[in-house]
Amino acid sequence: MKFCSLFSGSSGNCLFVSQGNTRLLVDAGLSGVRIEKALCSIDELPAGLTGILVTHEHRDHTHGVGVLSRRYDLPIYANPGTWDAMAPDLGKIAGHNVRLFNTGVPFDIGDLEIDSFPTSHDAKEPVSYGIGDGKHTLGIATDTGILTEALAQFLYGRELVVLESNHDAGMLETGPYPYPLKRRIAGEKGHLSNDVAGKAACDLVQSGVKEIVLAHLSQENNLPLLAYQTTEGRLKAEGITVGQDVGLTVAKRHQCGHVYAIE
Repeated sequence: MKFCSLFSGSSGNCLFVSQGNTRLLVDAGLSGVRIEKALCSIDELPAGLTGILVTHEHRDHTHGVGVLSRRYDLPIYANPGTWDAMAPDLGKIAGHNVRLFNTGVPFDIGDLEIDSFPTSHDAKEPVSYGIGDGKHTLGIATDTGILTEALAQFLYGRELVVLESNHDAGMLETGPYPYPLKRRIAGEKGHLSNDVAGKAACDLVQSGVKEIVLAHLSQENNLPLLAYQTTEGRLKAEGITVGQDVGLTVAKRHQCGHVYAIE
């Protein structure tokens, strides 16, 4: 499988996964033009896309979904709650491109096997994804205020996991956001902190995960180096060496990250 984070953060999110003749976007939270350019930069043609998986209805995950579906006749995959919440903002979507699934019920898209699991976020029916080709698998878990044991187990043993590391708790607490927004971000329906991500990373590596991509960093309440060092420090404290026992990167906000070959 091929994986790349095209964009990640509160400014917009879009991931790319492919296997064989199947090429998927997970979320499309930026303009169609920006996503098209990002795809071309990793030698992928937008016209070659197979479909778009949506995690939840927030604008930083859905901004380009409707236009890309219309432009390339792409199916949109979402559970009923997410579809109902985002449909009014997508514009007209062809009926044959509305593909609903039930959370927790696996399904196939071409050469890829898809599974989903609930996350804890202030959206209608938010999910994480597991994507595999029958031999190898990756997990995507962003936009969740807590990482339950069940969600962690959903991610265990996958070759690569995209893990939210949204904010530094200290920066959030002393930053300029109004108090209700701070409580929302730090709450059980908000986003994971660097500290929580670091602890989760230790459990993931011990389960067999080989690559971790820290994602969905806040522009106001985090720094890429801080997120990286927090998780690296947690791993080191558990005797896990980055670069030897696990690969660790931070997804970039405005440009494509590393292109992974998962095999």
